Amino acid sequence: MSLNWFNPPVPVRGERAGMTYNVSNVEAASEHLLKWTKRGPKWNLAVRVCIACLADQATPQEVRRAFRAAAKEEGRLSPDHSSVSRQ
Repeated sequence: MSLNWFNPPVPVRGERAGMTYNVSNVEAASEHLLKWTKRGPKWNLAVRVCIACLADQATPQEVRRAFRAAAKEEGRLSPDHSSVSRQ
């Protein structure tokens, strides 16, 4: 299985304080979404777009846009563009 990459990465805060991840593919975005608790309407859309992309019915850039909006809704979008870990 190949990863569905997007660019630029979306910086999100991790569960531990001070940890930032630069999410740059659909599979990593999906993993992060499943860890979040608020699960609002933008989260729901991001999950559906991830599934669509994995079924070749959406592009990785569409996932990036939806994931970024969900991260903002969740309060996880990081203004810091430096990364501790890249996924």
